[in-house]
Amino acid sequence: MYKEIIICSIVIIIVVGLNILTENYTKESVTLMTDKLDNLKQTMISEEQNEENIKEKMDIILNDWNNRHKMLAYYIEHDELEKVETELVLLKGNIEVKEYDQGIPNLSNCVFILDHIKEKTALQIKNIF
Repeated sequence: MYKEIIICSIVIIIVVGLNILTENYTKESVTLMTDKLDNLKQTMISEEQNEENIKEKMDIILNDWNNRHKMLAYYIEHDELEKVETELVLLKGNIEVKEYDQGIPNLSNCVFILDHIKEKTALQIKNIF
């Protein structure tokens, strides 16, 4: 009986510890991506739209997302990650054809989905039941 209690306790500690690690990584990733997307949005709506600067920021965002996507894919539903990737691809397409006004809704949708992912993966009572 004593061995079972120790084994169960160790398993619970491991599960809670991994949950804390993944939640912190998700929060960090979402915050970083949201900040970069907000910065890109400000550049896109500014009076002086520097095409090279916008494309450079978009490439940085895509590279960062690709790196983070690999790790997030281990524990987040792939449908949620695909939604973010779809919006980023649409945004990149709008930037390439210099349709910045049409890219803003894609950018906003991407931020919304990222916030939804962060909220969905948080350890809260409403997510448990």
